[in-house]
Amino acid sequence: MELFIITAVLVGLAFAGIAIKIWAKKDGEFAGTCASNSPFLNKEGEPCGFCGAAPEEKCKKEETV
Repeated sequence: MELFIITAVLVGLAFAGIAIKIWAKKDGEFAGTCASNSPFLNKEGEPCGFCGAAPEEKCKKEETV
C-alpha cells in the first residue's frame, strides 16, 4: 500500500509540473522543436512531418510564431 501511495504522489507531481508549465507558457503551448530531426529517431533522414524541416534545418514552426 505504501508503494502505491508513493507512486500516486510522484505521478501527481509529474502531472502538476506539466500543468504548471502549460499554464505559465504563452498560449498554453509547449516550446516546440522537431523530435523527428533527432538522428536517434530519424535514421532515414526524412523531413519533419509537422513543419517540413529537413534533419539539418531548424524547426520551421518557430519562424511563423
